[in-house]
Amino acid sequence: MVLGVLRGLQSWFRPAIEALTILNLPWEYRWRLLAFQPLTLIAYSIISLPWAFSRPWKVEWLKIAPGRTLRVLVFDDPSQRPANQGRFRPLHLYIHQGAFIGGVPEDGALFCVKLAKETGAVVISTSYRYAPAHHFPAAIDDIDVVVKYIQMHARERWGADPELMTTSGASAGGNLALALSQQPSCHPPAKTAIKGTVTFYGAIDLRLPPQDKPKPATLPKKDPFQFLLPLYDSYAAPVRAENMENPRMSPAIASANTLPANMLLVVAGIDILVHENLTFVERIKGEIARDPKHAGRRVEALYIENAFHGYLSLPASVTSQALKDMAFNGGIDFIKDVHRKFGWSDN
Repeated sequence: MVLGVLRGLQSWFRPAIEALTILNLPWEYRWRLLAFQPLTLIAYSIISLPWAFSRPWKVEWLKIAPGRTLRVLVFDDPSQRPANQGRFRPLHLYIHQGAFIGGVPEDGALFCVKLAKETGAVVISTSYRYAPAHHFPAAIDDIDVVVKYIQMHARERWGADPELMTTSGASAGGNLALALSQQPSCHPPAKTAIKGTVTFYGAIDLRLPPQDKPKPATLPKKDPFQFLLPLYDSYAAPVRAENMENPRMSPAIASANTLPANMLLVVAGIDILVHENLTFVERIKGEIARDPKHAGRRVEALYIENAFHGYLSLPASVTSQALKDMAFNGGIDFIKDVHRKFGWSDN
């Protein structure tokens, strides 16, 4: 208990701790981490406040390597457990946002609670390593190990079926939710191939730094946090040149053959990521239309015009609840359809 609390506090102050203790950290990252620290405290407070007195998850620590564990939250709604105890439920992995430089698994709790309740799935929300201390491929390496672990242990630990697994993620988490499909156990012909993925304003193409991405006309001309863009790019920038054709870094360039059969990309209209998301959807639609072996696949974009990047994590007093509902309900309905395709009914 005490160790868990200490680990939690460390995550809240991680930007400052890393800025002050990593000796070889470039100055361009060091001072920005210190500037980012107050924003981290504000963001984590907003995320944690709704769960101050009720936490509908179980915290677990997955041992992913000797001496290394990752903190995950397990959402398992008792009311959705089937009467037939021998029946395995769907499995879902959620990966939180944070520009690859931070975040906590609680960030996706509103969606995870709703998904577990409405589909009967066991939902796991995971952490991973963050830049600039850990650049690519650290985050996707961690996610790959988490996926392998839960595929091996889902049945005995949570009564969930690794052969009916879906994924989702927001922003950086959207990148990772698609990139994980590149490991052989997560795409056809494996039985454990990911059956469906939902991304929320996913950063799926890291070949360009943030400041060079095409900007929609709806984007404000001035960004008060523009000074943080080099920090946001610290996951990809150090190794970008040698990974320009690597779909584990930029899943937007992955072949349809190695991507989930069903994908929904929720796109926020006021976001620098609009172009890469919509372009990706159209390319994959073209690939599957030309190849009969892809018959039955579903790839869609849910474009939400007045939404902005990160809005799903903000309280209703700041952003429209209707826009949140549009994204969350769209994602859950999509995953329900995937479940039905593979024989699971939430009724």
